[in-house]
Formats: sequence, C-alpha cells, structure tokens
Amino acid sequence: MSTNWLKTLGAGLALSVAATSVNADTLRVVTDPSFVPFEMMDQETGEMIGFDMDIIAEVAERAGFDYNLNTMDFNGIIPALQTGNVDIAIAGITITEERGQIVDFSDPYYDSGLRILVREGDDVQEMSDLEGKKVGTKIGSTSYDYLMKTLKEDDGVTPYPGSSDMYMALMSRAIDAVFYDAPNVGYFASTRGEGRVKTVGPLYEGQQYGIALKKGSEWVGPVNEALAEIKADGTYKTIYEKWFGPMPESE
Repeated sequence: MSTNWLKTLGAGLALSVAATSVNADTLRVVTDPSFVPFEMMDQETGEMIGFDMDIIAEVAERAGFDYNLNTMDFNGIIPALQTGNVDIAIAGITITEERGQIVDFSDPYYDSGLRILVREGDDVQEMSDLEGKKVGTKIGSTSYDYLMKTLKEDDGVTPYPGSSDMYMALMSRAIDAVFYDAPNVGYFASTRGEGRVKTVGPLYEGQQYGIALKKGSEWVGPVNEALAEIKADGTYKTIYEKWFGPMPESE
C-alpha cells in the first residue's frame, strides 16, 4: 500500500502519496475531512484515514497513478472538479443524475441511504415526525435536497458545513434531529454519541457512492478496473470490515 507523509500547504492539508508504478501521473485528489468513518483526520499522526482513504490508496496503486491529497468542505468538491482544479474526488459522494452531467463517476463502490438521528428518549420515528422541527444536515448534500423537497414545513432545516457541527448541535439541543448519510450517523451513534443519541426509522432514498472525476477523464476506465479487482480478490471486503464490521451478504 502507498506511503503517506504530511506536508503543510498554505490553503490547508495536503498529503503526497507515492504509488508503485514508475513515471505515473500525479493526480490532484480531494476529500472532505469530516465524513467519518469514510475520511477523517488522525489527530495523532496528522494524516487522513478512513474507508475512502484506504480505497483510494488501493485504486491508485492498481490503476497506476500517484496523487496529492487535499481537503475541502463537501459543498466545494463538485465545483472544483467542474472547473478542473482537481482531478478526482472521494468523499462519500452520492451518484446522482444531476452531478453526472458535470462530472464523471466510477462504478458504485458503496451502497448507502439517508437516516434520522435523534437524542435518546425522543419520540421521532419517521420523516413525517420531523415536520416543523429543527433538523440539521450538511451543506450541499443529498440529505439537504431530500429534506427540502419532502418536508412541507422546512423552515427549520439547518445546513451545517461539517458533520461534527450538526452532531454537537443535536446533543446541545440547538436542533431536534439530524438527517444525513446512514453510515455516518450510525458511526457517530455507536461511538461519541453512544447512550446519548440513536438512529431511527428506515433508510431513505437508497444511494450509491462513486469516485468522482473531472468530465472526460481518461482515468475512469482504470479506476473502474481497479475497483473491480479489489472486489474480486477480497481486498474490498477486508477494508469494509475494518471500518464497518461484517459485510452484509447483499453488499
């Protein structure tokens, strides 16, 4: 697997990652630093870790490119690809028809959905129970779009720049619920929020995550081949279970 080392850049974090291929292209990869457990900062090492970070390291090595990794708020990722400022993004990005018009997507690499998170003892059970309540979600996310088109009383929908911000708001009672990607809210409920918050209701709007590339990228094929390879040889299963536990049979 690739070797990471930290470099300080004026605009923020950048990691330079060396792949094994000789004379490989160096691509500009971007992620969101706060979507646990897909991507997050290891406070001890200063490196980005998580499910997506393991996936992109394997994909880069097998597809044959080096990469420099930068972080930015999620709502800036698609525009950065669209303008060509970055080459590839991996940040739990839901594949949608609208996004697919301005960026290219790899084949899906993770099945997900949206889920409600509330404080322990709350009686919210489903989407209709969120009508008229203060609901936190993430700026630029599909969960925000879903709330705005589903709730009739959406004045209380509050977008946050990072997931940690909305979780803290929930626990401090600044908002009544969080609505966001299921693996992220589930991870928080079982770690920092254990005993204080809980996930409720079904999965809404089944989604698939893809690696996003700038439109017309020559790397779509190699990335898809690498994803297929890690799924076939068991590497994907190993990475999945490292971050999420036993992989469902349907995955």
